[in-house]
Amino acid sequence: MIDHISVGVRDLERSARFYEATLAPLGLTRLVTRPATIGFGKAYSEFWINLRAGMPEVPHESGTHICLRAKTASDVDAFHAAALASGGRSDGAPGLRPHDRVKYYAAFVIDPDGNRIEAVTFPNE
Repeated sequence: MIDHISVGVRDLERSARFYEATLAPLGLTRLVTRPATIGFGKAYSEFWINLRAGMPEVPHESGTHICLRAKTASDVDAFHAAALASGGRSDGAPGLRPHDRVKYYAAFVIDPDGNRIEAVTFPNE
């Protein structure tokens, strides 16, 4: 249904370093570099960061977040650890989150611009 997503960032190179490290455990790498945008993906660019130099930090109460699929719980753990090591903040440590319909394992981070990103997997247990 969704082909690609993008988020605004105030410092393209800082965000590129953050997302290169944070998305690597999910198998996404930098595929496209242009003067004001960078695309990450596996076979094609599915996740873009776009330079918005005058943008204020995204307010936490905006409620917007992007969720990316991970293969395993250890990939979710690595995503969270890489984000924290690269200047992000935790918005929910890795862990199992039982839900009324499905059990899932996820972690939530906030990038240097306030964008909320989640990694999720669905263990078979």
